Amino acid sequence: MNAALRVLIVDDESLARLRLRGLLDAIAEPRCEVVGEAANAAQATQWLAEHRCDVVMLDVQMPGVDGLNLAEKLRAVPPPGGAPLFIFVTAHAMHALQAFELEALDYLTKPVRRERLQAALARATLRLAERAAVQGLPPPVAAPAPLEAGEFITLTERGRVLRVPVSDVLYVKAELKYLTLRTASASHLLDGSLSDLEQRFPSRFLRVHRNALVARAAVRELERHAATNFGELDGGDPSGEAADSWAVRVAHVDEWLAVSRRQVAAVREAIAGVRC
Repeated sequence: MNAALRVLIVDDESLARLRLRGLLDAIAEPRCEVVGEAANAAQATQWLAEHRCDVVMLDVQMPGVDGLNLAEKLRAVPPPGGAPLFIFVTAHAMHALQAFELEALDYLTKPVRRERLQAALARATLRLAERAAVQGLPPPVAAPAPLEAGEFITLTERGRVLRVPVSDVLYVKAELKYLTLRTASASHLLDGSLSDLEQRFPSRFLRVHRNALVARAAVRELERHAATNFGELDGGDPSGEAADSWAVRVAHVDEWLAVSRRQVAAVREAIAGVRC
């Protein structure tokens, strides 16, 4: 089993540390181990004087020395265990430029999305591997393999961490602040964005509407319907995007999803290309 990324969480809010720990625990790859927590810069400095970690998840605004000043001091005088990588996690976007001037690996704004955090951690493994290569050492943590269509989407539900095979996903629909992921047997709530999934699995999903992706293999038919039939899915959009009132039928669940006018041609091509 590959070694886990050792992570120190530095945030003055205990609930923020707890939520970040939960997000890290839910990420299957790269694996992470929270090896320490600190509520301020002084505690973090003391911890780093006695322990070693790969990544520091660092809040910006804290009582006393803030996160930016702490990172600057640790860059100037690295701790005994070596300079860790910094990922800033903050509710304030205005400090991003200063953070990257300090060579921060990433700058995440709260509430942090798991997919965004996972991407930052994947970059951390690559950065650590580059450091090790310069020193002629093996990488301390193996970089995760690229996500392919045959892999999993990881989500947290009722305190459980679930891995849903991407091949089981029929569609994903954006609703309010969350995504609904639909399989033949269940619906799940998922953090993240449709754009992230579309970029990760371009050959798997087809965009049918601004608020929906459908598995290409699950597309069964395209049909024109009365405009009122799909108002719920269209989100009451007055822009006319769904004015032609097209809808696509999804296999296995026999549900219909609205298709925006601009996506009709792409859906037709997908149907023509499906081999069942």
